[in-house]
Amino acid sequence: MKRIGTLLTLLIALAAGTPAAATPTPTVVDTLDRAAHPLRTVEPGGDTRDLRALDPMIGDARVVGLGEATHSSHDFFALKDRVFRHLVQEKGFRTFALEAPWSTGLRLNDYVLHGKGDVRRIMREEFQRDYLWWNNTDYLRLLEWMRAYNVRHPDDPVRFLGDDLAWTGPELYDSVADAVAAAHPESSARLAELYRGLRPTTRTGAYIEQYLAKPYAERKDMARRTGEALELVEKAGVDDLSLRNAIAIDRTARQYAFDFEDPAQLAAAMRYRDEAMADNVVWWQRHTGTRVLLSAHNNHIGYVPDDPAHYPKVQGAFLRDSLGSRYVNIGLTFDSGSFNATGQEDETVRRWTLGPAGPGSNERTLDRVRHRDYVLDMRSVGSPARAWLLGARPTRSIGTAYPDGPDDTALARSYDVLVHLHRVVAARLRDR
Repeated sequence: MKRIGTLLTLLIALAAGTPAAATPTPTVVDTLDRAAHPLRTVEPGGDTRDLRALDPMIGDARVVGLGEATHSSHDFFALKDRVFRHLVQEKGFRTFALEAPWSTGLRLNDYVLHGKGDVRRIMREEFQRDYLWWNNTDYLRLLEWMRAYNVRHPDDPVRFLGDDLAWTGPELYDSVADAVAAAHPESSARLAELYRGLRPTTRTGAYIEQYLAKPYAERKDMARRTGEALELVEKAGVDDLSLRNAIAIDRTARQYAFDFEDPAQLAAAMRYRDEAMADNVVWWQRHTGTRVLLSAHNNHIGYVPDDPAHYPKVQGAFLRDSLGSRYVNIGLTFDSGSFNATGQEDETVRRWTLGPAGPGSNERTLDRVRHRDYVLDMRSVGSPARAWLLGARPTRSIGTAYPDGPDDTALARSYDVLVHLHRVVAARLRDR
């Protein structure tokens, strides 16, 4: 009867010369509304049924990159904790990887696996200068949860990986020397000669400052010596992890062996860093056989760099080259809120607050979706939103210093999945 009534109404309208009402054309926001999956909260713990929408988006990926639009907002860090716990419990993930030095990751991995060391002290000692943003209450909570999980599951533990290279701790030099002494003792004296003066004797932040202050020629010579040492270690026939530690030492030296006064070499240094970070993640994933959640800035987990002149190719693109569809990434955006950052000319860390995103930005449209916080699989969004997602427009991308950006970003070209948060608050930094 309902169908007959509808047809009768149409015929009467036509007979009277009145046109039937046209079906409204869906807008970008309408389409995003239909595709978005609401998030209950960013805070870990409690019901995680809202995160199940992520499971088919991730599929059988071996590495999932989870970004952040600032380097120091609580909501981004808390969400990473929540998502990792969910992926551990529901999807078999066992490694949390962070944009932190390789040696830092090994120290924290010893803590989460074996309870070795004081996690607060490790964070205080390791997360300095470039990495001070990670010494926050959210990552402390995550690391303590990982340790507690391993106490309950000693035969199926979670692990921690640091994939970056701005610092290599003294314990790695000792580990490589011990491995060479055991495998090929005749090479120990030569290794000690090559590493002389390179093993850090100061705190992380001071070491990085001193390294950057060295003349370019001296930094190049240091990289030459670590390269020779790496060749020696390879020939000595050490185990895989010891060889990887020697690679980490060499990569730190090579990261500083660029002429940072030359814009082309500075860009090459950034490309080198992202390629090395991706290689560390791929090696770890294959070596451990674990599925990895990779935490880094949006610009590092994405496929297309925010600033191609300074970042010619980024970690996400290298990971896609190595893993294909087994790498999936998730970008994060926000409409308003606060974060910690230094000034561009002043190294003092301060809290910055931004109001709602401006007209013409990606965030302005994203925040009109009916859900306050939500997840969106951009690979399956229909028209007209799909075309809108492929278009580049201003998007917040804030690093360690502010003002920074916005940069023109085509969301669907950079990320597979998007999480949009209506409002964020600055993270609580420890020891400050």
